[in-house]
Amino acid sequence: MDNLTEALGTRPGKIIAVHLSYRSRALQRGRTPAHASYFMKASSSLAGSGEVTQPAGTELLGFEGEVAAIIGTPARNISPEDGWAHVGWVTASNDLGLHDLRAADKGSNVRSKSGDGYTALGPALIDARSVQEDGLRVRTWLDGEVVQDDTTAGMLFTIGAIVADLSRVMTLEVGDVILTGTPAGASVAGVGQVIEVEVSSTEDPSLTSGRLRTTVVSGPALAPWGSPPEVDDKQRIDAWGSIEAARLSGNIAEGDTQAAFELTDDLRRRLLNVGVATLSAQLRARGFNEVSIDGVGTLAPGKKMVGRARTLRYLPYRKDLFEARGGGYNAQKRAINTVEPGEVLVMSARGVDNAGTIGDILALRAQVRGAAGIITDGCARDYSLVGALDIPVWAAGPHPAVLGRHHIPWETDVDIDCGGALVRVGDVIVADDDGPIVIPPHLVIEVLEAAEKQEAEEEFIVEMVRKGESVDGLYPLGPQWRLRYEEWRSSKNKGQAT
Repeated sequence: MDNLTEALGTRPGKIIAVHLSYRSRALQRGRTPAHASYFMKASSSLAGSGEVTQPAGTELLGFEGEVAAIIGTPARNISPEDGWAHVGWVTASNDLGLHDLRAADKGSNVRSKSGDGYTALGPALIDARSVQEDGLRVRTWLDGEVVQDDTTAGMLFTIGAIVADLSRVMTLEVGDVILTGTPAGASVAGVGQVIEVEVSSTEDPSLTSGRLRTTVVSGPALAPWGSPPEVDDKQRIDAWGSIEAARLSGNIAEGDTQAAFELTDDLRRRLLNVGVATLSAQLRARGFNEVSIDGVGTLAPGKKMVGRARTLRYLPYRKDLFEARGGGYNAQKRAINTVEPGEVLVMSARGVDNAGTIGDILALRAQVRGAAGIITDGCARDYSLVGALDIPVWAAGPHPAVLGRHHIPWETDVDIDCGGALVRVGDVIVADDDGPIVIPPHLVIEVLEAAEKQEAEEEFIVEMVRKGESVDGLYPLGPQWRLRYEEWRSSKNKGQAT
């Protein structure tokens, strides 16, 4: 910002921000506007690299990496074809906002977007004459990890069209700043986290703004007068960018037991100690016959897995839609990048057995994040490398091709079909060499206790068969054998107690 003020000799008069302008963001939000819409930010919100304060007691400080277009020649009633010629410079911007205050202004963003330091610009200005309007790349890093990566070629409206649209009703003056919108991947940062944004030329990467660096620090609570901070799950999803990033189950609104169930460490341990075949039998006994994920096999025999489901859905390849949803920070990368420790990423690939859906790098990323495992009813590429990882993976088989052959990574954390089983976010997944099964959360304890009892009986049965006993009346346990089983179990329990 200091560079801008120095170049202009004055503080910019207007800051105008575009709501939704990138295809990737529109697809993420599920709506594509026919025309651009805008909001204003206070010029006192301008800052350069430095710190931004998150008030105590607030939850959702959102960041958005953007290309900032700075007016170099006054514009009034110009055409879209002439709009770009009125841009003097471009640079990086971090369009920050406190979503906790959005409800207070019913969408005007006056307080949520105009906090001091909430419009970070810089550090260097790029002469607009040296770059192409559709040849700008914007990238954002959160704690050193790329979370946004797109180009102005992916915008719904060109920068020139945005300039022309605004010029229909106002004079754009030298130094006015237009924040041209953010691509997919904008999210929330917390105290201690560092956000970096860079804008560069796609043709000549040496033409760059440099990295705009913002560190979030804790500040005092907002004064008690005026509208208080207020958030709900809808606001959380909007701020984080998706249900999975906001750590919300897609079933919360339905009020079912999906969100209330907790998969404790003790339950995980006990589930690991029983066989999937046994759990499956107990589910079938309760009328749940379609809970096995069929057509997949483990890449590393001997490994078991227990975790709660996260989901990713692929749809069939179509050229125009793959261009819009297949590149950049797509649904596949978002799913991998937000899977949490102990969770299982379940992929719906329609059982297609001649295209990959996961490879060694993304599987490794899931492993590093602590995921319990990955299941796909499509194929895995880098098959032996994936199998050698610590994270257990189940897939339909190997295949060298990945995205762009038959699949588009479409959406995350929705109800899916994987291998003939319906999988919901939060379902409990258990897998071993027999394959994976899906247990509805409200049945976990009931099914587990019954499975433990069944396996104890089967341990007795196996011991008797090894001694030469006939299976008649023994398997399953008949009345006479059940009496002997109870004696055997009592004796065994006493032995363990001593």
